Amino acid sequence: MDTTNAPQIIEHLNKSLNFTPFVTRWIPGTAKFVLCGQPPKANGIIEILQLNKTELKTLSSIEQPKGIKCGQFLDNLFAFGDFDGKLKVIDLETKKTTFEVKAHDQIINSIDTCFNIGAPEIVTGSRDGCVRVWDPRQAAPVVSLEPIEKDVIPDAWSVVFGNSYNDERVIACGYDNGDIKLFDLKQNQLIWDTNVKNGICGIEFDRKDIQMNKLVATTLESKINVFDLRTFNNGFASLTHEGQKSTIWGVKHLPQNRDLFATQGGDGALNIYKYSYPSQRQIQDTEGKPKGVIGKLELLNKQDVCQQPISSLDWNTDKLGLACLCGLDQTCKVVIVTKLNLF
Repeated sequence: MDTTNAPQIIEHLNKSLNFTPFVTRWIPGTAKFVLCGQPPKANGIIEILQLNKTELKTLSSIEQPKGIKCGQFLDNLFAFGDFDGKLKVIDLETKKTTFEVKAHDQIINSIDTCFNIGAPEIVTGSRDGCVRVWDPRQAAPVVSLEPIEKDVIPDAWSVVFGNSYNDERVIACGYDNGDIKLFDLKQNQLIWDTNVKNGICGIEFDRKDIQMNKLVATTLESKINVFDLRTFNNGFASLTHEGQKSTIWGVKHLPQNRDLFATQGGDGALNIYKYSYPSQRQIQDTEGKPKGVIGKLELLNKQDVCQQPISSLDWNTDKLGLACLCGLDQTCKVVIVTKLNLF
């Protein structure tokens, strides 16, 4: 790792919390973000915080019956999943619930939303092994992916939308047994799956609103898996990188540069990576068919920012290098990563 021109990770503001935070998300177009989690009495909490010059100011707080494990914005509304398997969508300004459904039998581990093109949809992944797609205009799921084996049900740890650039849309699902599955919603079928032999803690496309380009999956035992999705030939070209010496809880690509991403370490470290493409992304195999070529992954810098695992991270879409994060040490922080415009 060359630190000469490496991006610097600077802690800007921090705040101690009286609950365990599991998700943090910027409120679009503002200097405010939401924190969601579980207080000691096992109910749920949503806090709205604003950046002031010298502090993080709590603007409001919304209590929920059960702890909140995951959340994501659906345009100007906030969708979240709780420990009881309920999916809710609320208006943070009025505090009114606009959609609520018992989505799963057990905790909802992961959630993602898609609304840029086509119907507004929410995907949820649960400990019950099911991945379901919801349209908040109707009560029943649009798609429900059920586990095939009923004796050993894999826990769906991470789900995400991608390939949403016209009327196309896919979801990528990561499970505790190392399975990664890619499901095409237009074709209504599984189009690819693989197993990386380790639980998938985080999964993300480099951009969800473009034709599939790259997919990154992080694992329970410190691996980063990168897949080039532009060329399929008995699978996708891929690489596996040894990341932090701990669980990598999640991955977040920089909104302004899809080839840069951060990972959330179980050791409390924030790592910044750069993906570099090969000179040729595609070659011909022995039968003359196109075959993908994988590039290289470089660690640009790392910084210990929490004393326990970083449970959530979100980049600001308006300010390059500005991020909010939270940790299981019951802290939330705003960090600034410099020099990202150089990469």
